[in-house]
Amino acid sequence: MGLKKVWIETYGCQMNKAESKAFQILFETSGWIISEKETDADIILLITCSVRNKAEERIWGRIGHFRHLKKNHNFKLIITGCMAERLKERIITRAKEVDIVIGNFQKHRLVEICDNSLKKKEPQTINHTAVYANKDRYSFYSLHGKKHFKAFVPIMHGCNNYCSYCIVPYVRGPEISRPPLEILEEISRLDKNNIKEITLLGQNVNSYSYSYNSANIDFTEICEKIIKSVNKIKWIRFLTSHPKDFPQKLISVIAENPSLCNHIHLPVQHGSDHILKKMNRGYRLYDYMKLVEFIKKKINDIALTTDILIGFPGETEKDFQATLTLMNEIEFDDAFIYRFSRREGTKAASFCDTVPEELKLDRLSQIIDLQRKISKKKKENKIGKITDVLIESISKKEKKELLGRTEHDEMVVFSGNPDKIGSFTRVRLVSLCGNTFKGKDLLCPGN
Repeated sequence: MGLKKVWIETYGCQMNKAESKAFQILFETSGWIISEKETDADIILLITCSVRNKAEERIWGRIGHFRHLKKNHNFKLIITGCMAERLKERIITRAKEVDIVIGNFQKHRLVEICDNSLKKKEPQTINHTAVYANKDRYSFYSLHGKKHFKAFVPIMHGCNNYCSYCIVPYVRGPEISRPPLEILEEISRLDKNNIKEITLLGQNVNSYSYSYNSANIDFTEICEKIIKSVNKIKWIRFLTSHPKDFPQKLISVIAENPSLCNHIHLPVQHGSDHILKKMNRGYRLYDYMKLVEFIKKKINDIALTTDILIGFPGETEKDFQATLTLMNEIEFDDAFIYRFSRREGTKAASFCDTVPEELKLDRLSQIIDLQRKISKKKKENKIGKITDVLIESISKKEKKELLGRTEHDEMVVFSGNPDKIGSFTRVRLVSLCGNTFKGKDLLCPGN
């Protein structure tokens, strides 16, 4: 057949990005080439997200794009990921140009399915092969290339929480934790391959729990084992945490171990107990505030980021004001803020007391403006400080500058040698441009 080329597009969460990287390596080790142009590919693979309507609308738009591309180019269009899991039948019925739909629980067969699809001799018109989920199987994707210095390591997948607005439990299944030995073996390989930073992944990563030989390993314990096992890996991060599952002993481990980054993403979602209950979040605002208080008391120089969901059904002006109060009291370093989007199949999809779209957008704008002011103030207070930075790339805006990130996951640009990409340096934060620091590399000769 000759060379086989695949073009991969990835949307959504860090778990999707980790799987995308693993798929790329699996394709390459199976004799495929990662195409540099979509028009040269034999397979177009879209790894999709389903967490909000906007994410799915974007995929429908990309499908439309490839529909037109198919008029002049010969390739198979394959859809996988959470949208594929949620909308298999709809994609097949609505999008005649889609050749194969692979749900979340058949992705371990991805390369095999792509190989088989190219062997078939059907006409270029419609070739609908629905590959349905086999929910008794799921593979963790955690391979990484040798040229990289950062890695995502999935340690669990799925969710048992069933927040009323969230589709994740339906498309990712229940929580399943990966065996500790398997995790440690992979991280050992990464450590030997000069990886500098890892991020432990899970839909609810601190719910990690693995039982064997009458013993149980929880998230704090697996973190401690990882810390003891690494030499070259300097920074360890984790995403995403659920406030109801965040143990105090984990906070102590972060405080005592420099390799665990002083950055915690802790989604609060809302500042009203009334709305938190409707969301089925499993905690009260008081519980969240006490947890944050303990974190700030135990960990010096901690950065806290969060998620805020505005416009949830039943949200009153009082509820909204409670969220503004929460943000002013905690002063998150940053926040991912979004408005409620009805997800078919979730409990909240049946709630009738919806917030008018105009009001929802107005509240969203107020929340975003407040967070921008808080984030700017907190960043300005860091000007003049010296911090470690992991150099990631050449700056897109200024080719003579390097781009790096701090332990708090903040971007910094500074003059330096591109040969230092993938290494750590010491940087003084000298100014702020938008959300990005301007810095001075203290380890660079001449600075």
